[in-house]
Amino acid sequence: MNDSEFSPLSQPLPSANRPLLGLTILAVEDSHHACEALRLICLRSGARLRRADCLRSARRHLQVYRPAVLIVDLGLPDGSGLELIADLQNARPRIGAILATSGDSAQCGAARAAGADGFLPKPLGSVASFQETVLGLLPADRQPMGPRRLPDEVLHPDPIAYGDDMAHALVLLGNTEAASTLDYALQFLASVAHNAQDTPLMDLCTKAQTLRRSRAPAPTIQAALARLAAAVRERQDCRAAI
Repeated sequence: MNDSEFSPLSQPLPSANRPLLGLTILAVEDSHHACEALRLICLRSGARLRRADCLRSARRHLQVYRPAVLIVDLGLPDGSGLELIADLQNARPRIGAILATSGDSAQCGAARAAGADGFLPKPLGSVASFQETVLGLLPADRQPMGPRRLPDEVLHPDPIAYGDDMAHALVLLGNTEAASTLDYALQFLASVAHNAQDTPLMDLCTKAQTLRRSRAPAPTIQAALARLAAAVRERQDCRAAI
């Protein structure tokens, strides 16, 4: 199935209020909270959103259909999103627009070097910024006709989505025998906290990551991880109560 080829007879045309109408977007994103933000933005913009939560799932999706736009998170459980971007940059036919996303804006250069057409910095939520980024990569026949007022709203995901990520993070923190699993758990938590603008949790993640990089004594690292897990559990409990 090919979702990136449009026919006026079969596809709705974009409008000033829904400038991405008719587009299918595949988001390769491991965070429920970040994906919920994307879902709300796409709903507001008229686009259809599909999700893959890892590289393996994304590749399965892409064997079945080709979306018009691909958004790839750079930190995934089974590797870097840069791998997928580089592979798809060289694929023919190529997906029309490939975007990278990350809470680390310093990754923008690496994403573009891998073949990304653009970069979406986290936190996600600005409807206008998202629409302008995507529209800037689409052909003229996919642009809405006439003047368009840029929406100024910032959309906020349901807190339940944040609680889902906290539950997943607790599972990860409970299975950290392998160094790679712990590194991913900390990266995942830091990214989710950044997207949710949860500064206290971000600070705890940063401290744990710094201790690991500096090869601090094991008891010191374990104490930092215990404080982090307690903070995650507290947030999960609050969302569950909602």
